[in-house]
Amino acid sequence: MTSAALLLAADQKSAEVTDWAARAGWVVGLLLFIALVYWLMREGWKWRGTLQGDLPELPTAPDEPGPARLGMSGRYHGSTTAGQWLDRIVAHGLGTRSRVELTLTDAGLDVVRPGATDFFIPAAALREALLGKGIAGKVLTEGGLLLVTWAHGDRLIDSGFRSDHAAEHTEWVAAINSMINETHTTEGAR
Repeated sequence: MTSAALLLAADQKSAEVTDWAARAGWVVGLLLFIALVYWLMREGWKWRGTLQGDLPELPTAPDEPGPARLGMSGRYHGSTTAGQWLDRIVAHGLGTRSRVELTLTDAGLDVVRPGATDFFIPAAALREALLGKGIAGKVLTEGGLLLVTWAHGDRLIDSGFRSDHAAEHTEWVAAINSMINETHTTEGAR
């Protein structure tokens, strides 16, 4: 039996030694490729911002906006060209997702974003509010997103918000659309 075991052991080969130089080369190459893709994505984002450079500066909240009609905390998911939910607007920080505190007053909609640019949508600029399911890179269940359409410069913009309590969305849609109707009725009477 010992001779049979010796013959078996002599026939087997040991595992090949890993070629560490080739493996390191592949890892470095993969890391360089990932860095290149990231850099190209960043350049594309900056290029989109340059193309949207004609967008005027975002309005800021007035000193005395009046009493709050509604308040909400949640997430800001971005802004797009109205009706084109994949055409993200990145100029002036509108493409940056963030936490958000929304306050609806008689003066308009105050959008406070910690870590990102705050902006204000005057009541006269509001066009429509509705429940949606998606905006540039974010798709939710039907009615999971509060979409506010507003005019800024010569563009109509859709901004997407999601409340921490999704049941609030319906109340926000009703309040904003009611405010729009009041504003247009008042302007039409003048």
